[in-house]
This record gives sequence, structure tokens and C-alpha cells, in this order.
Amino acid sequence: MHIATCVITLQLFGTDSLKAKRSILKSLIARLPRQFNVAVAEVDCLDSWHTAVIALATVGNDPGYVHGLLEKSVAWIQQDRPDIVIAQYSIELL
Repeated sequence: MHIATCVITLQLFGTDSLKAKRSILKSLIARLPRQFNVAVAEVDCLDSWHTAVIALATVGNDPGYVHGLLEKSVAWIQQDRPDIVIAQYSIELL
């Protein structure tokens, strides 16, 4: 069994309140599990309007598959959500 995690730092431009930030993140956090069967949570920068840190996690038998699944998740955010900029991300296999 292989566990893979991905920590993504997001830049949210045009948000003027925590309510606006939560609205954007809520839709993102709801869609990622449906699209890619990963667990998602906001893990840092909870009180920052323009920055969010989310973590994704998945489990599988093949390390290449779980790594690729997280790479596809990051690519999907970049392509499908032009309002969200990925500042950095890191993937770790456990």
C-alpha cells in the first residue's frame, strides 16, 4: 500500500474577504474528490484572504499511479480554475 500526499499553496486574487475566499475554496474542495477520488482539506493560512494551503491525499497499490493522480489533480486546478494561481506544490509518497 502506498500513500501519497500533495500540499498546494494557492494565490487567490480578487478576494476581499474571508467569505469570498471560503466560497472559492468550498467549490474546489467539493469537486476534487468527485473528479479524482482524493481526500482534500484546507490546512494552513486559514485567516489570510489571498492565500490558501490545501492538502490532498490518496492511497493505492501502485506508487506511480497515486503520484500521477495527484499530478493530474494539480493540472486540473491550473486548467479548470483560472481564478486560482498555484504558487507552489509538493508531492510526497509515504
